[in-house]
Amino acid sequence: MISDQDIFTISSQKQFEKIALKVFRFQYENNLVYQEFCDFLKVDKQSIKTLQQIPFLPIQFFKNHNVVSNTNEIQEIFTSSGTTGMITSKHLVTDISLYEQSYRNAFSEFYGNIEDYTILALLPSYLERSGSSLIYMVKDLIELSNNEHSGFYLHNYDELIAKLIELDKAGQNILLIGVTYALLDLVEKQKFQLKNTIIMETGGMKGKRKELIREELHEILCDGFGVSSIHSEYGMTELLSQAYSLGNGIFECPSWMQILIRDTEDAMTYVSNGKTGGINVIDLANINSCSFIAIQDLGKKYPNNSFEVLGRFDNSDIRGCNLMVM
Repeated sequence: MISDQDIFTISSQKQFEKIALKVFRFQYENNLVYQEFCDFLKVDKQSIKTLQQIPFLPIQFFKNHNVVSNTNEIQEIFTSSGTTGMITSKHLVTDISLYEQSYRNAFSEFYGNIEDYTILALLPSYLERSGSSLIYMVKDLIELSNNEHSGFYLHNYDELIAKLIELDKAGQNILLIGVTYALLDLVEKQKFQLKNTIIMETGGMKGKRKELIREELHEILCDGFGVSSIHSEYGMTELLSQAYSLGNGIFECPSWMQILIRDTEDAMTYVSNGKTGGINVIDLANINSCSFIAIQDLGKKYPNNSFEVLGRFDNSDIRGCNLMVM
């Protein structure tokens, strides 16, 4: 059996691969949806010896199937956002402590002690619905910061502007986590010159604004907040781990998460470092659902395991994911 300790204390590539292969075998045996998918591909469990041989479940399966690897009671159901009438993803979580360990450990790995920060959250579209894994995480980080100034802001921009200026001027370390369109709204209302604040965008215009390429978006935000770089969080409903970019749009994963880049024409082959392809995620914190997921984002990976997200697949381009018809 694979324990939490095994997952969150990985310290080498060899160890990661060994645990990932154990997780693959466990999920093949215990996750009926994943097993059926692997059988459909005529994959022999015993023949899988490397990460590249593991089948990656297309993320769309979370929209129409219960992707779980045990029969334990469901503790939380995380759902994706979507427009009215759209089928949204659902992630059935049977052990919420794995999610908590994942984001707490990752925050510590990338940013240090949570108590050193005031956490300000500008996440209106997430706050206005239930089932958001991002809200679950940020709410917990706010509480863990143990800081009276930490908190959520909805549409009360004037209050947030005053708080941000006051705390930054007083020399407090601030982490402002915001959905992209709301951060743009904020800098249109007020131009800042922040000295002690990290701006972290979580992506997403949510239909409120036209999409911008990352370079243009970050340039606007850097100028508006008076900072030299914009941090980013890369996470989603179907994952229990996040990757972080500390600037320049280059993401790094915590030690229990890795990215592979698949060929857009053939989902079972991979492209070399620096080449563009579809993103496959290995998230070992997902042990109770599925740890091997083919995402609908395009990206490229670099030799040090960092990666870049370049955009979304056009639906007509998902040739490698025709297995969605299952």
